[in-house]
Amino acid sequence: MSDLLSTIKEICQASGNDRGRMMDIVRSVQACFGCVNDDAIDLIATTVGAPRVDVESVVTFYAFCSKKPKGKVIIRLCNDIIDRMHGSARSAQAFFDDLGIGFGETTPDGLFSLESVPCIGLSDQAPGALINDVPVTHLTSDAAHDIVHELKAHMDPRKLVTSFGDGNNAHPLVRSMIRNNIRLTGPLVLTPCVRGEAIKKALGMTPAEVIRAIKTARLRGRGGAGFPTGIKWEFCRAAAGDRKYVLCNADEGEPGTFKDRVLLTEKPDRLFAGMTIAGYAIGAAEGIVYLRGEYAYLRAYLEDVLAKRRADGLLGKSILSKKGFDFDIRIQMGAGAYVCGEETALISSCEGLRGDPKNRPPFPAQKGYQGCPSVVNNVETLCCVTKILEAGPATFSGYGSPGSSGTKLLSISGDCTAPGVYEVEFGITLGEVLKLAGAEDAIAVQVGGPSGQLVGPKEYGRKICFDDLATGGSIMTFGPKRDVLKTAQCFMEFFIEESCGYCTPCRVGNVLMKERLDRILQGFGHMEDLQYLQDLGETVKSASRCGLGQTSPNPILTTLKNFREQYEARVRKDTNGLEPKFSLQAAVADAEEINGRFVVDG
Repeated sequence: MSDLLSTIKEICQASGNDRGRMMDIVRSVQACFGCVNDDAIDLIATTVGAPRVDVESVVTFYAFCSKKPKGKVIIRLCNDIIDRMHGSARSAQAFFDDLGIGFGETTPDGLFSLESVPCIGLSDQAPGALINDVPVTHLTSDAAHDIVHELKAHMDPRKLVTSFGDGNNAHPLVRSMIRNNIRLTGPLVLTPCVRGEAIKKALGMTPAEVIRAIKTARLRGRGGAGFPTGIKWEFCRAAAGDRKYVLCNADEGEPGTFKDRVLLTEKPDRLFAGMTIAGYAIGAAEGIVYLRGEYAYLRAYLEDVLAKRRADGLLGKSILSKKGFDFDIRIQMGAGAYVCGEETALISSCEGLRGDPKNRPPFPAQKGYQGCPSVVNNVETLCCVTKILEAGPATFSGYGSPGSSGTKLLSISGDCTAPGVYEVEFGITLGEVLKLAGAEDAIAVQVGGPSGQLVGPKEYGRKICFDDLATGGSIMTFGPKRDVLKTAQCFMEFFIEESCGYCTPCRVGNVLMKERLDRILQGFGHMEDLQYLQDLGETVKSASRCGLGQTSPNPILTTLKNFREQYEARVRKDTNGLEPKFSLQAAVADAEEINGRFVVDG
């Protein structure tokens, strides 16, 4: 107990005994002791002067934290649809066999824990896993057996990495086997960046002129919603308050999305310059990068980039000798919660709370982090900001389509010959994208991740842009052997798992929708179920509190719209007045098991 007390005091002190840094404190305690138990929760609450319930709510909300001890080595196997398509079940079985445990369990010796987790940003090299903070790509059952054998010998996941990926994945502070898989570089975001050039140009302008340049470039947020960036900045600059903040959403949790992973690895200077320019434009002195827990392997490298920028006068006091312009950036780690990709939930997490979305209005630009006006932009958006200042707004807006200027980074995965990151101009057709990635035979494409829409071949002439097929970047392709309704089922499982549970429409409605879809897939559905799903889905969308619930019915609603024949082919018609969902075998299954006697149905 004395060791626990002294260590927790040191951890809290390192965060300034600031209850607002609860995420950092809890993550550090988890790393030191393998859990944050009741004693630790009591000590943290006492040390930072926080209500005990606030500490416990953080510990129990985030997937990477636990009140119960976890193994010294935690194997987190990705279970998203793309990993399943590439054989993650075989890798899982190998881990089950060699460790003697299932998902959510820890070996009796306390050495290994095995967990099933949603997308970890490796869909282009699936199946993937995180072993502690070490990403492992292209898993097979044989590789899983070898991993367990090696770990039992040395218990150091870092030793599993025997060869490095391309680019900065081979950097001494990264040392990752991940490959960038940059398949197409466009004219804007993935071009070389001259350090300091964009900031120097920005500081030669007034803040109002910088905002005007962003508006002239017609930059819209690249997270999917497409809100005009310059207008968001203008609102924040005009909002009352002496303290303002720039928050970078690097919580890339939408399944099938991994382009921000590449930008963080290869273009961090472009990102940090964009944050600095935003800080100058709105009058902020502090920026926060909310980095998803799955990308913890990049943190040391990103901290090093920040340190070098401070040394070069690109961060800190009087940036580039501009008196009165002080701006710095810190990294805030997430801990495995998809909902924190929603901007108000992200703000809650940065404040050391559960990742609960906040009611709007007020909007973050009026009242955001710590109650102060705040701008929240994602990684790609901020990289675009830097390019606009480098090349000029006219050059930037010269690319793209009338309502969507510039380029878009797409993360393409699934049934395709060339998965990876593509920088394309807005206005490209989905069919052209599929040709680039070698997915011309796709029977369905999920555009925008599970929260987007599943479209079929009739829609392949549509354009990737905000006014047609909008996407935060995820493009998942499904070949002729795939079942689109089982894909929707997988996505609904994801939303049920990731809902924060705050509002009833999302917490309950998604469960009811999946139950009805399950019934149809089992052959017990009827035509009335289709209208039930449509009505319930629209209710969940309209009544949910945040973006997660407002988009969670999309897997079912878009398949009902675009693949209705798949539903109609599976429902049973009432011909004898009996309920088609009733199965005699299912009804007496428990009794059969107990008595050892079996009923033949039909």
